[in-house]
Amino acid sequence: MRVLYVIDSLDRVGGAQQGLVSMAPQLLRAGVRLDVAYLAESSGGFQAELTAAGASVFGVHRPNRARTAVALRRLVRERRPELVHTALHESDVLGRAAALAAGTPVVSSLVNPWYGTEHLHARGQRPWQVRAAQAADAATAQGTRRFHALSKYLAGVMARRLRIAPGRIDVVPHGRDPELLGSVTPERRAAVRSALGLADGTPVVLAAARQDYQKGLDVLLQAWPLVLRAAPEAVLLLAGGPGEETARLRELAGRAGRVRFLGPRADVFDLMAGADVCAVPSRWEGLGSTALEAMGVGVPLVCSDVAALRETVGSEDYARLVPPERPTELAAALLETLGDRAAATGRVRSARARFLTRFTLHQVSGQMVDFYERALRR
Repeated sequence: MRVLYVIDSLDRVGGAQQGLVSMAPQLLRAGVRLDVAYLAESSGGFQAELTAAGASVFGVHRPNRARTAVALRRLVRERRPELVHTALHESDVLGRAAALAAGTPVVSSLVNPWYGTEHLHARGQRPWQVRAAQAADAATAQGTRRFHALSKYLAGVMARRLRIAPGRIDVVPHGRDPELLGSVTPERRAAVRSALGLADGTPVVLAAARQDYQKGLDVLLQAWPLVLRAAPEAVLLLAGGPGEETARLRELAGRAGRVRFLGPRADVFDLMAGADVCAVPSRWEGLGSTALEAMGVGVPLVCSDVAALRETVGSEDYARLVPPERPTELAAALLETLGDRAAATGRVRSARARFLTRFTLHQVSGQMVDFYERALRR
């Protein structure tokens, strides 16, 4: 089976990119000839990992969308895939157009619940831009053979917003390799904390996310002074690349205190193993890759109670769930998790068992190959 995967970028900060690079070796071992085309020029991305796994990687960087679509169509004709797979908005619109122009079947991944009221009123967004993006997405979606959604919630929402039949959508979550994630051990925890200059007894909360409005890091930083009142020695670690919220986040962190910006990190799983709590305060998610990874590593979770995260995490048997945009309640959940280690440990055991039965890379990769075969059978 020959697949050309088109994605906006290969930067290390996005869940879609991490999902692709994690799954690529499994797909290749399953007999998929994998080509990857990325649209935005990026240095220090996942190109080397994909090439080492056996995929062919192509940068399609053009000064405008029209030229990019032409270049993608040329690549489709040169590589002759049986199937084009697109992920993320720009790649969905341009990749679908290129595939259809070349007469090649196309499938798309639905990775986020775009075009809702929360996006219309997000900082930095204009309603007309959101609706224009939705119109382009919906128009090109009509010629797409099948869709892959990361969660049942996402499948339902995007079926309505893109006007596609629910029967054309298969739900396949992202997966992670348990061996790559590792687990929490005293030795690993001590090594991580030593490298960061943190004492063993220091309460540590980690949030690993890009610095965008969606991720709700501003809500976490508003909650942080409340945490420090009860736990003045606590430290908040923010791991992730800069985004549209970076200036605001640094301003909030300066007021709160005891916050460290770690920047983009290749050792997030180690950071999780060194933390006492992993916080995921997102305003919306399509799956919640960070929560999934924390479940696999075995670190206590405090998450926003949004639909996709609840579907991934399960219930309060596995993580503390807090309504989004509620700094006071978020602070209380963090303090409860830091203070009641026995209850947190019980949730961790349940969450890791849930991860091992639903989200391992081996399970998910097999489901993705089945998805491709269904699309080719039409």
